[in-house]
Amino acid sequence: MLKIDNLICGYGSVRAVHGISFEVPTGSVFALLGPNGAGKTSTVMAIMGHVDIHDGHILLEGSDITNRGPIERVGLGIALVPEGRQLFSDLTVEENLTIGGYAYPADRDPAKRERVFGYFPLLFERRGQLAGSLSGGEQQMLAIGRALMAEPRLLLVDELSLGLMPKMVDICLGALMKLKREGLTILLVEQNTALALDVADRVCVLSSGAQVFQGTAAEAKSTGSLFARFLGVSEGA
Repeated sequence: MLKIDNLICGYGSVRAVHGISFEVPTGSVFALLGPNGAGKTSTVMAIMGHVDIHDGHILLEGSDITNRGPIERVGLGIALVPEGRQLFSDLTVEENLTIGGYAYPADRDPAKRERVFGYFPLLFERRGQLAGSLSGGEQQMLAIGRALMAEPRLLLVDELSLGLMPKMVDICLGALMKLKREGLTILLVEQNTALALDVADRVCVLSSGAQVFQGTAAEAKSTGSLFARFLGVSEGA
């Protein structure tokens, strides 16, 4: 689905990522891990078209999209659930969902909203409520739902569990796993390493903008030094 080839990207003259490469198989969950400042969000934003790319290539299903704009990338099947959710707080749940589907004819919105409500029944109950009045977990559900309105084939999820109660994490993660079973490809950035390794098929670990590990989740779990050096977890744990 996605191939990152020797990607170097950043913000103006500041380079946040230094020549990383990985592939995300269709229908899989791929976890991008690493400590704060490792370059995870910069990588995701580069895939979405919001970060300056100095070198390398981004390919979606074999087509080079390195120089495509963010709106074009949405039309090609990529959607983002951003870190911190970034909702329109003074708009209702339904209005936020409508904005998520802007790239497609409006007559498709009702069916897509019903699909979102099927994953997150709580959003149906809150559909007329302002997004800013929702709990953190409900806002994360809405951020995922808004992205799904774009009908993506590749969903980028940046920090799913950040600031959420365990129950809300379980609901959001359960929806993602159902989407995976339905064929959606997911790239997950996650601070909770154990959670990410439990759901991911493959893993890439970044440190200071460089790639230090790539392999299956099982291989990552068996590499104790990886946890100790780059993920902030002791080898014993």
